[in-house]
Amino acid sequence: MADKRKLPSHLQTLLEYDKIYTQKFVLWANQYLPLRTLRIHYKGLEISCHGVVWFACVLAFMWIYTDNSLVQMQINLLLGLIIDVIFIALTKAYTRRRRPVANTDDALGQIGPDKFSFPSGHASRAVFVVYFFINLYPLTAFVYPPLLAWATSVCISRILLCRHHLLDVGAGVLFGILEGWLLGLLWVSQETSQWMWSSLSDEKLDGGSYHV
Repeated sequence: MADKRKLPSHLQTLLEYDKIYTQKFVLWANQYLPLRTLRIHYKGLEISCHGVVWFACVLAFMWIYTDNSLVQMQINLLLGLIIDVIFIALTKAYTRRRRPVANTDDALGQIGPDKFSFPSGHASRAVFVVYFFINLYPLTAFVYPPLLAWATSVCISRILLCRHHLLDVGAGVLFGILEGWLLGLLWVSQETSQWMWSSLSDEKLDGGSYHV
């Protein structure tokens, strides 16, 4: 049997410091009233940013609202979520970092690469969603504060819930920004989005060049 992969000493030191400061942050946050109240809602935050929930909601939204004006947003958002899953799954499978020792009752995160800790998929997904609706498909500025508050709360709750270390969440934030930037380069046009949707659903959307 091959020897287990050994990390360079400087990387081992970094990870040990990460564990120490993660524990310190959790202890400090549990004594700080505004962050302590967040613990009441962390399970809800966890579910609100789970990959299965997002894919189910986006697909349901696509099938319920077959509006031609929304199809480009729907297709690109779905593509971005797929990119996020691929990036995070491959990185987790490679790094294979274990979750914090205090992690318990993680029934939603014990399948395949998701049982590993680095990087945080919840953090990457939350940041990607914010990036998408602010930079790629801008919504009214009225929804920006709630979006930013939700993404920030998701990221903090991953640490308070002992699902991830500080570096895991930080890396997840960077991944989310990278995914948003990449999707901007790969942005699917309105016509292509209509074709993709019609191919998936066997339905024709009004306004397409192929519509009869």
